Amino acid sequence: MSTVQPTITPEETRALLDVAVRTARGAADLVLARRRSGVDVAATKSSPVDVVTEIDTAAEQYIRAALRQARPQDGVLGEEDGFQPGSSGLTWVVDPVDGTVNLLYGIPSYAVSVAVVTGDPTVPGRWSPVAGCVSAPALRRTYWAGAGLGAWRSEDDGGPARPVAVRPAVPLAVSLVGTGFGYRAERRAAQGRVLAVLAPQVRDIRRAGCASLDLCAVASGELDGYYERGLNPWDLAAGALVVTEAGGVVTGLRGGPAGEAMTLAGPAATVAALDALLTDLRADHDAS
Repeated sequence: MSTVQPTITPEETRALLDVAVRTARGAADLVLARRRSGVDVAATKSSPVDVVTEIDTAAEQYIRAALRQARPQDGVLGEEDGFQPGSSGLTWVVDPVDGTVNLLYGIPSYAVSVAVVTGDPTVPGRWSPVAGCVSAPALRRTYWAGAGLGAWRSEDDGGPARPVAVRPAVPLAVSLVGTGFGYRAERRAAQGRVLAVLAPQVRDIRRAGCASLDLCAVASGELDGYYERGLNPWDLAAGALVVTEAGGVVTGLRGGPAGEAMTLAGPAATVAALDALLTDLRADHDAS
């Protein structure tokens, strides 16, 4: 990976954001069209329930081809096809279908996530998003953000885009909190133990099965906070920027970087309260 750390002007950020939005929406159209024709499991990954469909593969191929045409000097890190280095100091971090199990079952909470980052996206804390888009075709909704440009949402019916903002922080006891679960049995068991303690201390829990949309729900005020263990860069790169540009915070436990160990999102006070509780619960460990 290139060690170049480019300086990005506001004009360049807008241009990168245009590529992110155009690419994510194009892939989302492909995903929705393929879903209407039916979907089958093509492979599994970390466990028999962690599935890949041919739609995931086709969407990532579409995204990579679009990025090669628009930004041939940049690197690409994708969930399905891994890392392709570039020379510009920028890397596109893409999830062709976030929420594949939802896609498989016909549940509309799935999305295409496309972001461009500086630094090394394979190392937590060593990368920073510049622009990103999360497009949910079955919900007909798209979110996007550029560093310093704010966070936005549109309904894909021709209506106007509108800015989004996180909710003001409230006590955990009246906070609606989103989360997700891993695919390995031992990870789920540990997450269940944490949830059993956490659930009585918040308003309620929501589990949509799509991390990028969970982050965007925080950004748009549909959730007060969010936490999840096991997220990869492609799960959170675009959504994390939407949250921070909407006035929120995205971090890991004990102030560390967001990533596989833990990701927290929400207004600063809510994240701090979740951090304290989840640290006490050792939520970043599989063992009890």
